[in-house]
Amino acid sequence: MFTSTVGAPIHADKVDLNKDYRSIKVSPYSPHIGAVITDIDLTKELSQTQIEEVKRAFIQFQVLFFRDQKINFDDQIRFASHFGSLGQHVGVNTISKGTDNPLVRKFHYDENSIRISGENWHSDQSCAPFPPLGSMLYNHTLPPNSGGDTMFASTYAAYEALSDRMKSFLKGLTATHDGTRVFGPGTPISTHPIIVRHPESQRLGIYVNWDFTSHINELPKNESDAILKFLYRHIGRDEWSCRFRWEENSIAFWDNRCAQHKAIWDYWPNVRSGFRVQIEGSMSPIPG
Repeated sequence: MFTSTVGAPIHADKVDLNKDYRSIKVSPYSPHIGAVITDIDLTKELSQTQIEEVKRAFIQFQVLFFRDQKINFDDQIRFASHFGSLGQHVGVNTISKGTDNPLVRKFHYDENSIRISGENWHSDQSCAPFPPLGSMLYNHTLPPNSGGDTMFASTYAAYEALSDRMKSFLKGLTATHDGTRVFGPGTPISTHPIIVRHPESQRLGIYVNWDFTSHINELPKNESDAILKFLYRHIGRDEWSCRFRWEENSIAFWDNRCAQHKAIWDYWPNVRSGFRVQIEGSMSPIPG
């Protein structure tokens, strides 16, 4: 008997990795989100088969993790560009900083940091009319005693755990994503559906988040606040999230269309440092 207090039972797919992946090794990181990719060297040109299999894994697992990849900017840009055109951050005032390459941002935190990026569950820059498709973070320097993990949650599994009544209620509703809340005046403000359909997997997910979503457009404030509070906490539940422990020269590459993430700042005053690129989105989120 299913006894969870979450809601509906969430099916964890069994994957025949030997059949699906032959040029890379894919190891699921948790039942609902994430996979570690090995037998691959991102400092070199990839074969067409490797590219196709990494793309397939990206859609299937929502976030991919790579270890022992001592990459430079050219390597990072080359690999990420297989997934689309690279773009720049839409925020006006950001904690991350630019580099000498406009496509690469520096994510560096140390004893002088008073905040870090992404401490709440969010999808990157969902305030944009066309939010980023994906984000790729490479960390080369980590705290000496661990720390600085990143958590990832599947918005697919969060949606599937909702009751049928709640799914019906949310269908057709939209929410405002206000970038000025995080990045200040001049940052985009956009309206997106609450339930969205992934353009490649065709799976449904929930598209609201702590950082950017200000209100549900079709509800009065008190109802909107209550529903959003429930959805924020629901998306971040342990049952469909994982916690990635960074090592030096590791990479996390996530799909902003179906995954949310949050950074854990438990390492001050130690250093965590790396670089991130983002793949541009080519469309607004599709209503589910």
